[in-house]
Amino acid sequence: MKFGIFYEHQIPRPWNDGDELKLFQDALDQVELADRLGIDYAWEVEHHFLEEYSHSSAPEVFLAACSQRTKNIRLGHGITLMPPGYNHPARVAERIATLDLVSHGRVDWGTGESSARIELEGFGVDPLRKREAWEEAVRETAKMLAANPYPGHQGRFFSMPHRNVVPKPVQRPHPPLWVACSNRATIRLAAKLGMGALTFAFVDPGEAKYWIEEYYETFERECEPIGQAVNPNVAMVTGFMCHEDADTALQRGLEGFQFFGYALAHYYITGTHVPGRFDVWADFKRKGNQIYAPTGGIGNVEQVRANLEKFEAMGVDQVIFIQQGGNNRHEHICESLELFASRIQPDFKARHDAHERRKAERLAPAIERATARVPKIDRLDPVPPLDSYPVMMQKLHLPVDKDTIGKRLDSTVGRTG
Repeated sequence: MKFGIFYEHQIPRPWNDGDELKLFQDALDQVELADRLGIDYAWEVEHHFLEEYSHSSAPEVFLAACSQRTKNIRLGHGITLMPPGYNHPARVAERIATLDLVSHGRVDWGTGESSARIELEGFGVDPLRKREAWEEAVRETAKMLAANPYPGHQGRFFSMPHRNVVPKPVQRPHPPLWVACSNRATIRLAAKLGMGALTFAFVDPGEAKYWIEEYYETFERECEPIGQAVNPNVAMVTGFMCHEDADTALQRGLEGFQFFGYALAHYYITGTHVPGRFDVWADFKRKGNQIYAPTGGIGNVEQVRANLEKFEAMGVDQVIFIQQGGNNRHEHICESLELFASRIQPDFKARHDAHERRKAERLAPAIERATARVPKIDRLDPVPPLDSYPVMMQKLHLPVDKDTIGKRLDSTVGRTG
């Protein structure tokens, strides 16, 4: 089983000058530390306007900074918002490929659609059609990353003519593809579409067993890939704070994880928000923090190891730690990661290769069947000639004699540098 760390970039009110700067710089230090400690993944969300809960609106920038401070840790979009109202598919393809290049091929491409009105309405995304928009955008973005050139698309949610989307990623046909899942229905959808399941639902290992069995059974029976390759994996999130003393771990980590759950519910389920005015942290403190939050990664060494072994036994491929929540302190997060890496992680790493071999043997026939169903990319044969796209000179009806063209070009260069 692999392990990841996860960032929403939470920053409860009140805010002081320099707080966001410290938040981001601490997170970069934590990812650099995690890389040195051999932790496998760093995941970063994309959210917009979700004050206090998530100040991570440009994950590609943060992950690019991480790429230059690390060597081995994989850099995961957990997730990229895919409906075209948020991000044009060609821009997503360009950003994913560029990040893959600057990181030497360490990107995982997580996708999602969001369910928060404050995000959806901010970008004019129709909540009743967001799933269809997500699906169209993911399918076409995967083609853009793989095709040379991309043949173009006339769709319900975006259209574009044929273009060669550059650059191309290191990982071909594209980085591993994931989707955010919050319930068993989306777990099944991930399996049907050949995507890894990033499970942002807080479940105990006993419940996880059924989710994972259903995922792999669905993948083996029904997979019709949405991308140009499949990624059969299940990742689950849990709170995290490890200390030699269990009470100290709870004192340092539980409230932050409870705030994570409370703020999530505020924006997605129960809350009424006034932008720039509502204080989510104060509301959390007023209403009490007696919120159920499974403490799979919060406790002493023995407790954390035992809980993680349950996830491993259920077939979870990766556990992702929510260590930066609420007002959790940077130094406590770093101490916790170091303790985990020295006392808990080595046993899991020792067992990982054998698990991967067994999994590969089981899934080989299903992967072969699914690969045969990968969506075809319509080839441009013959490719339209270059002059089918008029250059600026033709649009302006410039004379075609060489002397005049040269003078116009000299003039243009002089104006633009």
